[in-house]
Amino acid sequence: MSQNPARGLKYHRILLKLGGESLSGEAGFGIDPRQVDRIASKIKRVKDLGVEIAIVIGAGNLWRGQTGMEAGMERATADYMGMIATVMNALALQDALERQGVVTRVQTAIEMRSVAEPYIRLRAIRHLEKGRVVIMGAGTGNPYFTTDSAAALRAMEINADVLIKATKVDGVYDSDPKTDPNARRYDHLTFLEALNMRVRVLDSTAISLCMDNDLPILVLNLWEEGALERAILGEKVGTIIS
Repeated sequence: MSQNPARGLKYHRILLKLGGESLSGEAGFGIDPRQVDRIASKIKRVKDLGVEIAIVIGAGNLWRGQTGMEAGMERATADYMGMIATVMNALALQDALERQGVVTRVQTAIEMRSVAEPYIRLRAIRHLEKGRVVIMGAGTGNPYFTTDSAAALRAMEINADVLIKATKVDGVYDSDPKTDPNARRYDHLTFLEALNMRVRVLDSTAISLCMDNDLPILVLNLWEEGALERAILGEKVGTIIS
């Protein structure tokens, strides 16, 4: 946790998990610089509250390993391609944050020193303590693990107070709210309930890792105005899994 935590905050150090699709805009594919700027402004507002922020981004806007595997590609190769794609997303977000005056570092689990630092846990923590946003690319560096699992692992390693999964929906529902008008949103779930329900917002490996290490998960709608800030300040937002 931060050595000089800002007063009035429920969470002082967070791991924010973003889906790659959040960077793609209406097209649903690729990187839309205007969309990246919007995300950067949301992150900056939270940063200005005094929160230490680490970020893990997926790569669904650029590459889905499942697509390659369905065409006969080896799983490990498909996963490595996805990891490299997350670095592209990380660099795009870093650029947008830096242009808004937020000092940012990208660290990668697969070394590519020309564009980013290698991921080193203590160095990442030091960046956070100095007020820098740290974007962690290339997943865990290993195939067969999702970026959700990478987010859970990194959250544990940096001693985050919470893992925030930012999505397009405002929490976990008992059915798909897009197709079921009577879908009920949960304010709180236990880890075991989330695992038994097979909630789609996070994979079971990530949830199990958080459960084993008692790290709460908060699922919220990134695009709901002020949702991220309100959650940081302790208001009831989204679904908490703990």
